[in-house]
Amino acid sequence: MFKSKRFLALLAVTVLAVALVASPGFAAAKAAKDMKIAVVTDVGGLGDQSFNDAAYRGLKQVEKELGAKITVVESKKMDDYETNLRSLADQKYDMIWAIGFLMTDAVKNVAPQYPNTKFGIIDSVVDAPNVLSVTFKEEEGSFLQGVIAGMVTKTNKIGFIGGMEFPLIIKFETGFRAGVKAVNPKAQVFVAYTGKFDDPGKGKELAMTQFSQGADIIYHAAGACGIGVIEAAKEKKLYAIGVDSDQSHLAPNNVVSSMLKRVDVGVFDGSKQVINGTFKGGLKVLGLKENGVGTAFSKGVKLPANILKKHDYYLKQIAAGKLKVPSTREELK
Repeated sequence: MFKSKRFLALLAVTVLAVALVASPGFAAAKAAKDMKIAVVTDVGGLGDQSFNDAAYRGLKQVEKELGAKITVVESKKMDDYETNLRSLADQKYDMIWAIGFLMTDAVKNVAPQYPNTKFGIIDSVVDAPNVLSVTFKEEEGSFLQGVIAGMVTKTNKIGFIGGMEFPLIIKFETGFRAGVKAVNPKAQVFVAYTGKFDDPGKGKELAMTQFSQGADIIYHAAGACGIGVIEAAKEKKLYAIGVDSDQSHLAPNNVVSSMLKRVDVGVFDGSKQVINGTFKGGLKVLGLKENGVGTAFSKGVKLPANILKKHDYYLKQIAAGKLKVPSTREELK
C-alpha cells in the first residue's frame, strides 16, 4: 500500500513537470533568456534622435520586458549592410532587424541563405517566409503636422526638408503639404532634399535658406540632417517640427511638435513573435488607426486650443477611414 501511494505521488510529480515544460508560456519564458535579437542601423546610426534611436528603444524594451539578449550594429556606410546582416546570421542570432528601406537589397540577398534565421525590415517589403516587413502610413502622421504648421504660420510660408528623395520620404512630403492646404490654402510650402540622412550641416544649410525666404516653420523628414534643421530654427528663433521620435528636447521653445513613427513598436512586436514562437513573416502596416504614427506635442510651445481641436478632428477622420491622405505627388494633385 505504501509503495503504491509513493508510486502514484512520483507519477503525479513527473506528469506535472512534463506539463510545465510542454506549456507554451513556460517554454517561451525559458527560451527567451537564450534568444538573441539584433538591430542593424542605417548609416544615420545611433544618436540621430530620430529613426535609429526609435528602433533601439524597441530593442531595449525587448531586453527589459522579454529577457532576450540584444545587440546593435551600426552601419558606417551602405556597403556595410549586407556584411553586418550576414555576420549576425553566422553568429546564430534568432532575429535580425534591418532598419531602413536602404537595406532592402541586403535583406533580399541574405535572408534566403539563412532560412532558420528570422529577419525584420523597417520601411520596406521583402517577400520571404522568414522576413517580417513593417511599414508605416507616414503620410497620415505628416498630414497632422501640416495642419499644425498651416495654423501656426504667420507668414504663410512653410518649409519641408527631406533626406533622400525616394517614395518613402515623398510620403512625408505629400501628407504634410495636404495637411497645410486643408487648413490654409493660401500657404506656400517650400520643398528641399538633403540627398542624405547623416549630415546635420546640410540640413541646417537648407533650413537657413528656407527661413531666409520667409518660412517661419519647417517640418523635416531627414534623419540626423534634421538635427541641423532644429538648430537653425533655434538660432532664428523660429519653429521646427520633428520626426520619428519626440525631438522637442533639442529645442523646447522652437520644436512645436514631432511626428511620431513607432518604429519601436514594430521592433518590439516582431521580436515578441519570435520569442513566443508565433512568427509568421509577411507584411504589417501601421497607421493612425493602429497607433503606428501620431503626434508628440512640445511642452515648451503651448499651442492654442483651436489648433489642438483641429488636429484631433482630422486625426479621428483619418483613423476612421473617412479621409484618405495622399501618399504620392500624383495623389496630392
